[in-house]
Amino acid sequence: MDLSYGAAAEEFRGEVRAFLSANWQPGERRGNELKDYVRDFRRQGVEAGYLYRAVPRAYGGSEQPVDVIRAQVIREEFGRARAPMELGGNGVNMTVPTLLERGTQEQKDLFIRKTIEGEYIWGQGYSEPGSGSDLASVRTKAELSPDGTKWIVNGQKIWTSQGMQSTHMFMLVRTEPDAPKHDGITYLLMDLNQPGVTRRPIRQMTGEQGNDTFCEFFFDNAETPVSWQVGERGQGWYVSRTTLKHERASIGSADGLGNQFRKLVELAKEMGRLDDPLVRDRLGEIEGRVLSHRYSSFRLFSCAAAGDDPGAIQLMMKLLLTEIGHDMALLAQDLIGEEGLTEPAGAGARGYRGPRGPNKWLDQIMGSLGNSIAGGTSNIQRNIIGERGLGLPRDSAA
Repeated sequence: MDLSYGAAAEEFRGEVRAFLSANWQPGERRGNELKDYVRDFRRQGVEAGYLYRAVPRAYGGSEQPVDVIRAQVIREEFGRARAPMELGGNGVNMTVPTLLERGTQEQKDLFIRKTIEGEYIWGQGYSEPGSGSDLASVRTKAELSPDGTKWIVNGQKIWTSQGMQSTHMFMLVRTEPDAPKHDGITYLLMDLNQPGVTRRPIRQMTGEQGNDTFCEFFFDNAETPVSWQVGERGQGWYVSRTTLKHERASIGSADGLGNQFRKLVELAKEMGRLDDPLVRDRLGEIEGRVLSHRYSSFRLFSCAAAGDDPGAIQLMMKLLLTEIGHDMALLAQDLIGEEGLTEPAGAGARGYRGPRGPNKWLDQIMGSLGNSIAGGTSNIQRNIIGERGLGLPRDSAA
């Protein structure tokens, strides 16, 4: 088995390292000075062809040919140098690829550049109090204005990540109340800074609330132009599948599982349990699954580089990551024991404090439950694997 990238890739690696050595020197910069430096560095990365490779230059990207090996080399070298890559979040991970596939020319011109440069921050308007896993049952409604130029939106959305920071939202609304539920939904973009929009933070069970956590939105005759409708009227369900595809891909990434496992081993050491044979057995089982997930990602990478179809495994990565995260959280909870019952550290603090100091694992334990919901619940993922990957018939009860 040859896991090397080849001579051409290693030559390219040298080019990336030289770029980083010359351009990424943050030094002691802090605050706004560091923020401006990072912004300028990203622009240099775009000009060099290293960042936003899938985004055309007309919209602020570097417009590079698809090359998964070069993309992997860039990720590795930027990670080694601890240099910032593309902005994360809903906008870059979901809105931009959806607009590139489905958006009009006007929408691409209006939104993509300002999104990848961080001027626009996007909230996801999918879930509602009565519509979670059954996304097609959304009840937030939109009606055309008398002159036919605007959608007038009324209803509620909930569980919006970074909702307090968001400037815009991509959302599903019901525009055809008499149509079958999958065919009566339209996909809209909306400016959130208007009188008809109210946002409220949701206090989480960890005690957190604020800009980085969830919030709920209320729409009272909020307006958005008809030209901000993505796809055909009543066909928003099918547009949303494009967005969800990219969301699941970002959640299912193998990056980070290895680091999380190493932290779990450190936790076992800290709690004096690393020599416990039962703990070691559970760690060994989890590490095997972490490595399996990692090598499956290598297989996906190899198939992409060769232009081959990897098969059903590409549908499984998000579910597997979720289940491995659950297993790590359960072991961490057992290791922490009664210290996991301590109160939050106080207003503005992250995590909990126990007798052994800051306990950063409790946020992960709570967060591991969220991954079984984000991007489609685990049961929905199993349905997708069964139907699209294994060719099983749909459950007649569904």
